[in-house]
Amino acid sequence: MASDNKLIVYAALAANVGIAVAKFIAASLTGSAAMVSEGVHSLVDSVNEILLLYGLRRSRLPPDSQHPLGHGRELYFWSFIVALLVLALGAGFSLYEGVNHILAPEPLRDPTANYIVLGIAALFEGTSWYLSLKSVQRRKGRMGYFEAFRGTKDPTTFTVLFEDSAALMGLAIAGIGVYLSHALNDPRLDGWASVGIAVVLALASALLARESKALLIGEAATPHLLEKVCAITAKVPGVRRVNGVLTVQLGPDQVMVALSTEFEDHLTTPAIEDCVRRMEAAARDAKLPIVALFVKPQTPEQWKARQKEIDNGDWNAL
Repeated sequence: MASDNKLIVYAALAANVGIAVAKFIAASLTGSAAMVSEGVHSLVDSVNEILLLYGLRRSRLPPDSQHPLGHGRELYFWSFIVALLVLALGAGFSLYEGVNHILAPEPLRDPTANYIVLGIAALFEGTSWYLSLKSVQRRKGRMGYFEAFRGTKDPTTFTVLFEDSAALMGLAIAGIGVYLSHALNDPRLDGWASVGIAVVLALASALLARESKALLIGEAATPHLLEKVCAITAKVPGVRRVNGVLTVQLGPDQVMVALSTEFEDHLTTPAIEDCVRRMEAAARDAKLPIVALFVKPQTPEQWKARQKEIDNGDWNAL
């Protein structure tokens, strides 16, 4: 899965670097504000891919004394930074360039270079978008795309897919703006196209930031994993029942789990400790993405009471 993510990010990075250079050349030849905005857009996307690759590498570092649960959230942090860059640099500069071009329109020049670059960019962006889409389709199963995006614990592929989708929409807006500005002999329309690109980038940034923030501050693991943990640990001899489970997603494949467990009444403390070790071993044998498993001996009544207190806002309940 990690190698698949890296391939997608590398493909997007290669496409964006080449496209950014071509867009800036076309912008210098034609004076198009929309092409300048698109060039900055591709440049920002290139920086974003580098940050995602850095986040992927950092998230794989092993636990240490300062980070006993690993570095998984590094990826979520850099994904959030990517969302901010899309807004601050991509959308911000596009809006600035568009407003300037509307207030002080420049004389029109031959748009041929713009059309050539837009066509090449659409080809490369479309290829990167297709690779990202196929990866998302393999992972989402029967879920819808938006549902899968909201439920994903790995933001890498969806971030690239959102960036490429925004890029393709931006290319379409830029092409329409260049065409209309020449067809109607009104260079201000090119500026309005740049403003439209800013709106697209701002919306993409808001969606990415919302999901990255949720992962960064700590989301629960998927319901499927919760059910699997409870089913596996409940089968360990000495466990009367698993009352419930609390989880925190620390990375795409790194989860911290806290189990409320009722043990058989006759078990001594050493026997309970041995039972906990067998629960940990069962989770490892099932190859679950658990980096830490904590077990709290508790009756079902105590678990329900604690859950009710938490639901009522008593954060000292645990």
